[in-house]
Amino acid sequence: MRTFGVLPVKRFGAAKQRLSDGLEPADRAVLAEAMVRDVLAALGRVRGLDGLVVVTNEPRAAAPAREAGATVIADEVEAGQSPAAAAGISRAVALGAERVLLVPGDCPALEPDEVDALLGAPADPPAVTVVPDRHGTGTNALLLAPPDAISPAFGPGSRARHVQAAQRAGARVTVAHPASLLLDVDTAGDLAALREMLAGHPDPPPHTAAALEKIAAEKDPLGTAP
Repeated sequence: MRTFGVLPVKRFGAAKQRLSDGLEPADRAVLAEAMVRDVLAALGRVRGLDGLVVVTNEPRAAAPAREAGATVIADEVEAGQSPAAAAGISRAVALGAERVLLVPGDCPALEPDEVDALLGAPADPPAVTVVPDRHGTGTNALLLAPPDAISPAFGPGSRARHVQAAQRAGARVTVAHPASLLLDVDTAGDLAALREMLAGHPDPPPHTAAALEKIAAEKDPLGTAP
């Protein structure tokens, strides 16, 4: 079954507004770019993906996406994650996708083997797999077979919306919990959880780790923080 990843990416200058209490706009942009680069690198190592569509109006995301072999389409409307995901699905279908995996650009610890396991789980269409966030209420990834099994509806409370939409559509519904896809970075608590995860990671995502080190050094140039 031909499977495409779909990755919507917001402009870095407008990304991660909920981190504004702890990070300056420039730092938020640096972190957003680093996470997207690490997600792109990880997706490039997923054996079960036949292609990747990136939907963005951010040149600093479009360039590395093209370098990674992704199809890039402009998010000219910039109406949010769900419309961008829908546009990506349409392009993936035009490219021959029989199944799509919607993934976020802010799960930098994403493990290719975990994604392959997610893709390898048997589920005859119509089928929808929902990967929640670490809080259990949002959605970090959606696996849709066929690609139009349901319409994406991201945002607060989206796990329940996606499950209910799949049930109404008569699709088989699975809720999966691959550890590296549960942690996205939207809030200060998420950022703290990411720092904790990376501190014990044997092979941390390089761009994100470097960005966090740079941000920390700028805030505490003498290394005096406990």
